[in-house]
Amino acid sequence: MRSPCRYFLILLLCTLLAVPMGTAAEADANNAQAAKLTGRISMSQLPPPSNDTTPGSWFLGATPPNYDPNKPPIVFVQGMNGRAQDWWDETMYHGLNDMYEKAYSHGYRTAFVQLYDAAGQGSASQWDNGRLLAYMLEQIYHRFGQKVNIVAHSKGGPDTQAALIHYGAYRFVGKVVTLGSPHHGSHLADLAHSWYAGWLAELLGIQSPGTYSLQTGEMAKFREVTDSHANVGQNAYYTAAGTSWGPFPSALWTGGLYLSPHGPNDGLVNEWSTRLRYGSHLFTDDVDHDMIRTGSASFSRIEPVLRTSRAAGAAPKAMAPPSEAVAVPQADEQYVYGAALHARQTVEHQVPVDSSSREALFTIMTRSPDAEVILISPSGGHYSKAGKEYLAAVDRGLFAGAYVQAFRIQQPQRGVWKVRITSPRDDAFLLTTTFVGSSTLSVDLPLTSKQKDFAFKVKLRNPAHFDPSSLQVRLKGVTPREKAGRLTNSARFQQQLKMDSKQLGAFVGKISTGLKPGAYNLTIEIKGKTKRGEPFARTVVRSVHIDN
Repeated sequence: MRSPCRYFLILLLCTLLAVPMGTAAEADANNAQAAKLTGRISMSQLPPPSNDTTPGSWFLGATPPNYDPNKPPIVFVQGMNGRAQDWWDETMYHGLNDMYEKAYSHGYRTAFVQLYDAAGQGSASQWDNGRLLAYMLEQIYHRFGQKVNIVAHSKGGPDTQAALIHYGAYRFVGKVVTLGSPHHGSHLADLAHSWYAGWLAELLGIQSPGTYSLQTGEMAKFREVTDSHANVGQNAYYTAAGTSWGPFPSALWTGGLYLSPHGPNDGLVNEWSTRLRYGSHLFTDDVDHDMIRTGSASFSRIEPVLRTSRAAGAAPKAMAPPSEAVAVPQADEQYVYGAALHARQTVEHQVPVDSSSREALFTIMTRSPDAEVILISPSGGHYSKAGKEYLAAVDRGLFAGAYVQAFRIQQPQRGVWKVRITSPRDDAFLLTTTFVGSSTLSVDLPLTSKQKDFAFKVKLRNPAHFDPSSLQVRLKGVTPREKAGRLTNSARFQQQLKMDSKQLGAFVGKISTGLKPGAYNLTIEIKGKTKRGEPFARTVVRSVHIDN
């Protein structure tokens, strides 16, 4: 139990966080009161100081009694669908965020911004958020009378880079620290905009400009135009990453499993995606995407670089094209499918499982938590929410609002499994099955291309293991959706890949992209049988940015 005196200090620090700026005189009066605080503050059970979530507004933190005017103030930039309150309010899985308290107790003046995402109407692109952030950074700079340092979480990193590099706000900033930021995108964003996710994404409203911009192909293009920009060397960048998937069960855990074929990740972003070629990587730790933004997990690790600001104008380090080559290869693969659900009508979908995996995780996302899901093994065994293999969670990441049900099956029986779904109302589902310990194929596909037509290849790692006459490889593509910062209707296309006559177990395809530039979302399906007659199916979801 906390003493009444300590709880009073908590409430006082809370009230000292200024309302949206424009009331500087009131903020100065509050700062005078702040001098009475001891600095030993706990943020537990801290109510929000303001419910204002107006994009473009920002909050001024209380001035600590031990503040050093030579220390640059810190501006905190939240992630996708986030609000300024995320820096002192409840986290998803780890209680109240004590980041504001840590900064205050260490003598830092602070400011917190509201980007377009704070309005709760979907995530904006880094271009829109960056333009708004640049406007606020100029105000904050003049308010403090000196350059600030930035601490950004998740998509707040790309938003910050857009503001500093493309909209000229580098003049107001010294250093930038990014925590779990998808600088090279996330394969979960590819999944959100993929062929089979369309039904569910439309119901959830998750196909926003923000999630669109985080596709790996789209972020590869952002890296090209950002990392070659003349302003890229005006600020010092520091990065940090996590490798935990969060508590089990949770949506971060299932997200981490989906990302596992691409290397270590924090449940939403792969470790290789958090790095900048010209940045200094501060740490990679056993924290998840939610925990890395907390003061307890990160502040002591990043605080030493926040004590000063760096002089502008230093040249960036030599850069190389972004690549997943830095990731540790993982032996996991997926099968993906999605469709509409009609009220009170049962949908049954078959999932082939071969003997190459030591574990299978069947994940089903729906909009409604009332959808009943039953998993049936090839021998007729039934798995339901009453079993120990079942887990459920609500996604708060890229599939925000989706209800997640999953079954974790050890040593799955080979054969055709069935997923049976019944919803009391119209809905949609997205099924992803992750095969742990399976590594059967690879895909050669660029992240960006300037060619109107480009070829790609799917290769089986052990072609002798399969019945070649049974194999079929199909591409299902979605054309670019974003135009002038808004999502528009997109076209779909399909093609059958042909067997490569020059390489055993390889299939080749060609995409003609003469219609329009942008991110093409590609779902590649391979189905067939092994030499032993086991059914086999895999799905690979990628995106590539075409700039004609």
